[in-house]
Amino acid sequence: MNENKTNINWYPGHMAKTKRLISENINLIDLVYEVVDARMPYSSKIKDIDTYIKSKPRILVMTKTDLCDMKETNKWVKYYESKGYKVVLLDLEHNKNLNELYKATDMIMEDFNKKNTDKGLLNRRLRILIVGIPNAGKSTLINRLVGKKATNVGNMPGVTKNLNWIRINEKFELLDTPGILWPKLEENNVALNLASLTAIKEEILPLYDVVEYILRTLLKYYPNTLKDRYGIDTVEEDFIETLEVIGKRRGCLIKGGEIDYDKVISIIINEIKSGIIKGITFDRIDDYE
Repeated sequence: MNENKTNINWYPGHMAKTKRLISENINLIDLVYEVVDARMPYSSKIKDIDTYIKSKPRILVMTKTDLCDMKETNKWVKYYESKGYKVVLLDLEHNKNLNELYKATDMIMEDFNKKNTDKGLLNRRLRILIVGIPNAGKSTLINRLVGKKATNVGNMPGVTKNLNWIRINEKFELLDTPGILWPKLEENNVALNLASLTAIKEEILPLYDVVEYILRTLLKYYPNTLKDRYGIDTVEEDFIETLEVIGKRRGCLIKGGEIDYDKVISIIINEIKSGIIKGITFDRIDDYE
């Protein structure tokens, strides 16, 4: 696999349209929930987001903490806090820590209401923009906040297609947006992290390269997970040999006893997507400092 260059890019027209609509509506917004995946706190952060949300108050919401390596993710929390971000960690699968988000929002709302009162204005609902990459957990977050199914939730990128206002309660309402990326994924490891952890549609991915990256990253950072899940303690230089070993162990065979490589690749992709493989954080502070 070529570690220096990737041809992974996915920037469909609705993403450019979404950014334009955010820019057009940003003056209506009081607060931004910027959602990132706790397994890739750097790679999943929209690179040009400040261009669109200006200087609006922001809470960085890290989702999927039930799937991440908290030791590594907490290094990113400290990093972002050192940059002045308010960071809230959420386990949406088990509905944990949602009160922390409410508390952070209420603090910002108090300041918002005081400014309105000082100006002689009536208090109104706080208007919150929610943004993030595809499949970062925005729709699940909204459903948890609303307390019922408010949006389509699919375990695939690109479910939300338009901007939608959703009333959460008497205090605030959300402007939901489709998942967005940026026009060029210039950093190879960022592109591969996004591809590995399901932010990019499978149909456009070089799945062989992505699966090789997943297994080599597991070998580097989580060798025990690689051993426990796939029964291997190395990834061969000729990656086909590794797929053959896993294929035999998993019974991925076609007529004549040959390996069904597509099935092996699909299994590995789906075990990441479904959260069977837990306790992983692919972004490392040292790689970006």
